[in-house]
Amino acid sequence: MRAIIPAAGVGTRLRPHTYTLPKVLLNVAGKPVLGHILDGLIEYGIDELTVIIGYQGDKVSRYINERYDLPAKFVVQEERKGLGHAIGLGLEKSDDPALIILGDTIFDVDFNGFLQSSETTLGVTEVEDPRRFGVVEVQDGQVIRLLEKPDDPPSNLAVVGLYKIQNQARLKSAIEELIEKDITTKGEYQLTDALQLMIDQGEKIRISMVNGWYDCGKKETLLETNRYLLQAMDNHYQVDGSMIIPPVYIGENCDIKNSIIGPYTTIDNRAYVENSIVTNSIIGPGARLEGCNLENSLIGEEAHVVGLAQHLNVGDHSEVDFG
Repeated sequence: MRAIIPAAGVGTRLRPHTYTLPKVLLNVAGKPVLGHILDGLIEYGIDELTVIIGYQGDKVSRYINERYDLPAKFVVQEERKGLGHAIGLGLEKSDDPALIILGDTIFDVDFNGFLQSSETTLGVTEVEDPRRFGVVEVQDGQVIRLLEKPDDPPSNLAVVGLYKIQNQARLKSAIEELIEKDITTKGEYQLTDALQLMIDQGEKIRISMVNGWYDCGKKETLLETNRYLLQAMDNHYQVDGSMIIPPVYIGENCDIKNSIIGPYTTIDNRAYVENSIVTNSIIGPGARLEGCNLENSLIGEEAHVVGLAQHLNVGDHSEVDFG
């Protein structure tokens, strides 16, 4: 089956890190978000890939081509006109099914069961504030209405970015109809609107509850995803003169001296940490920390931080000195 992954977003909520790297390539628990997604899809038998790229798309295509032996097609979304528009670029005029999965979200889900459905199926979860999401209304097990970020939600079931489409051509036709008639919601061509058109035309759509859903679209959720992934790992590290409190991930060629690392901390390759305490944080490749007390922090590639701090969000090649 083909997987379609939209990965063209700019990632404004993750700046300054996304000034130099697309958000799907940000590191969590030792590998890029996209790497975790692809490893999971391959495990469950996905054998073709279409990736919608845009912002820094060359880095996305290079990462996939260099690390995965998987037939991959890259489609450029020249203008960001919404998720529906992006997906429409990747769909084929074929009766074959396809899996759509967002490139900045990691799922803990039984893909085998999800993909075996004989009908179009949407991954959903219950949320406290459904006004921030695409929302489904369900009757007798079938989706009867989808709304994008409604002011008055008909339910608390939010679409989480996981879609098994039974017939690509039908969805592609619905998206083309949106664009032809210029049907937009909040100024964009929405995937929820295209799916609603399919329902209006007789398509049966079901839901599948997703309990583990980890969005990597902003600092807080990226760190939450890092915690979740590290808990599932069985990594053990010993560093002379330092204390390592699992779960943590420490990359290759790191130099850690007289420090306390963890819990819930990722230290990327070539990082240097001395006289520091680092908890619940992600430290980028080649970063240098000296005399720091960091918690809930993102430190970019080759950044240099000296002195005490509590919560930092420092981009690539930055220098921060609290000494």
